[in-house]
Amino acid sequence: MLSHLSISNYAISDHLEIDFNRGMTVLTGETGAGKSIMLDALGLCLGDRADGSVVRLGSERADIHALFDIADIPEALDWLKERELDSDDEVVLRRVITAEGRSRAYINGQPCTLADIKQLGGMLIDIHSQHAHQSLLKKHHQRQLLDGYADCTELSKEVAKLCSDFLHTDKTLTQLEQNSADQSAQEQLLRYQLEELERLELKEGEIPELEQEQQQLAHAEDILAANHHSLNLCKEGEVNALGILQQALSSLGKQSANSPAARSAMELLENARIQIDEAASELEHAIDSLEVDPEKLREVEERLDALYQIARKHKVQPEELLNLQDRLSEELGQLDASDERIDGLRQQRDSQLSQYRKQADKLSKQRQKAAKALKASVESKLAELAMKHCRIEFALSPLDDATPHPQGHEDVEIQIQTNPNAAWGPLSKIASGGELSRISLAIQVVAAQVSTIPTMVFDEVDVGIGGATAEIVGQMLNSLGQRGQVLCVTHQPQVASQGDHHLQVSKMGDENTLRTVLEALDEDRKIGEIARMLGGVAITENTLSHAREMLGIRH
Repeated sequence: MLSHLSISNYAISDHLEIDFNRGMTVLTGETGAGKSIMLDALGLCLGDRADGSVVRLGSERADIHALFDIADIPEALDWLKERELDSDDEVVLRRVITAEGRSRAYINGQPCTLADIKQLGGMLIDIHSQHAHQSLLKKHHQRQLLDGYADCTELSKEVAKLCSDFLHTDKTLTQLEQNSADQSAQEQLLRYQLEELERLELKEGEIPELEQEQQQLAHAEDILAANHHSLNLCKEGEVNALGILQQALSSLGKQSANSPAARSAMELLENARIQIDEAASELEHAIDSLEVDPEKLREVEERLDALYQIARKHKVQPEELLNLQDRLSEELGQLDASDERIDGLRQQRDSQLSQYRKQADKLSKQRQKAAKALKASVESKLAELAMKHCRIEFALSPLDDATPHPQGHEDVEIQIQTNPNAAWGPLSKIASGGELSRISLAIQVVAAQVSTIPTMVFDEVDVGIGGATAEIVGQMLNSLGQRGQVLCVTHQPQVASQGDHHLQVSKMGDENTLRTVLEALDEDRKIGEIARMLGGVAITENTLSHAREMLGIRH
């Protein structure tokens, strides 16, 4: 439950410290005194959005802390433990808003996101406002309300998820099946092209080797003649380089002993002789290995021509043919995998549809059972609120079963009959403003009775209700407070008099130092506040006596 709320520099409040107890706490005050400050500040701690305008004029930031006792909320304890944010049986939610509009949120002193603080806050407190009946007119909210009462909110989310998964799979499968004809034609083309390339049996590096071989075979006679001529000049001719070098070495050999220059020249000539001799050996090897083979040349040129034609056909360079072959093989493999994927998707779709129907059937049964129980409980509360002839139905309208729906097998709509002679119709079209307010309150009270959230806030839900009916409303809220904690903002003395605890909001100071003050009332001051709420220019002894009488109802 909410144990403590601290508010600093928020709106016109410089600082408020509020302790809360179990049971029903009422919050009252003059119109404009700032009763909404506490709830708005609490909303910020629960993840509501805010801007710099909420910061008290002249302050740098607003700072709000909310302390909750969560010993009896295992869901919240587990949530905190999973995120290593647990701190015994308490949790502190903090929100800081700067005058520039920046915002920070904390859980037990650790920075967190608004999504986190909102998720945790949803386990701690449930706020019912006077505008709840507006959302009650929307069919999706009516369905959520029934699912919450049936304790199948998570099941409803699971059904919606299963539906989404099925529809996604079905859409993907339909697209693949529609493309199957085009894929078949593409597959035939790919197989033909790939077989054509595979028949070539092309090897890595083969084309450069063939081109070099073709050049050698095509110019074999010219190359052979040039090699012979070079060999003759180096070694085998009547006049050759080796012979001339040998003569030079022989001539210098006689003088080299007495001449350093001659010895140097002889070394250079000897190196030249060795290199020319090696060159001659290479030429001899080249001549021996070179063949003039017109048949071989024809074979090489035919092979190259076949490769060049295929490359031109696919508009690639000849050296890219192997990469093309790999790419076509991969594309063909993907098409083969596509057929396998279609089969897999069909099985997946059938499985998802079966699982969806199983869970949707389960959801329908829980809704049908809950709709009857909710109808009886709400009608009982309506009778207490002076609407004993009003009948309500949580109508379940079957949807087309051919295709799964996110909401399950049926749509949910609240229908009412305000009196026995009136026609049944949707809540949004039949109920008047006053009726809608009381119907909304009855539904909220019944829904709160099965809620696992221990703290409930009712913000002026009694607007438009007075007299004996308002007294019944107060009794209903007090009854809810016996099982947990109820905070109620009210203008009705009949409701306020039912509270176990009473907080009064007022303004103090002048125009320049105006601030909101929140005080817990003792019994005497509570009598005075109830007397004020009863009305009149002046509080008389009769008014005070009436107030005492109202408060004495519960003693």
